[in-house]
Amino acid sequence: MNLAEELRAELEIPTAFTIPIGDGIAINQTVVTTWCIIAVLFVLMLILTRGFVVHNPGKRQLLVESIVVWMQDAISSNMSEKAQAYVPYLCSVMLFLGVSNVIGVFNIAPPTKDLRTTVALALMSIVLVQVAGIREKKVRGWLKSFAQPIGVMLPMNILELFIKPLSLCMRLFGNIFAAFVIMELVKMVVPVVLPAALCLYFDIFDGLLQAYVFVFLTSLYINEAVE
Repeated sequence: MNLAEELRAELEIPTAFTIPIGDGIAINQTVVTTWCIIAVLFVLMLILTRGFVVHNPGKRQLLVESIVVWMQDAISSNMSEKAQAYVPYLCSVMLFLGVSNVIGVFNIAPPTKDLRTTVALALMSIVLVQVAGIREKKVRGWLKSFAQPIGVMLPMNILELFIKPLSLCMRLFGNIFAAFVIMELVKMVVPVVLPAALCLYFDIFDGLLQAYVFVFLTSLYINEAVE
């Protein structure tokens, strides 16, 4: 099988199982992997936060709290006071994307390699951006914002409603899929040592970086919407 055939096969997400209702509801592998990631994160959250106390916290509690504070600081530093209420959501998205992007290390197809996943995440973020704008400016103020700073910008501002989610989803999908393509090319040329070394970059560093970039851009959009 040549590289083009491998890439075509990778774009075709296999069906994991079929729910026997009517003609059958096919559940693809991306959905199953996403459910597993959410379940694992939920269980870890219950385990790691068990027995938290206000006074004299243990090492486990201090570690968890330091990670949460670091994530909050990394995101909230780019946001105004009005937008701080959305930091917990963005932390959750960054954690999910971080795990989803690096899961390829375990030879599991990342959910973000499926365009439908990145489209759904982008739509969720853009809907949240518009809701944030409506909550802060009310409906009339939100509608008026499309004609700012001058009325001639109205078509461009409306066009942004479609450009922003497209930019978010294609950037995330493109970078994750491009990393897969590069790794496949490297494996064909140098099949032993180099792929293992590059895996540390493409599957871990680049995956975590793309998670942060996605959340960073979303935070900028939210900040812009509430100002």
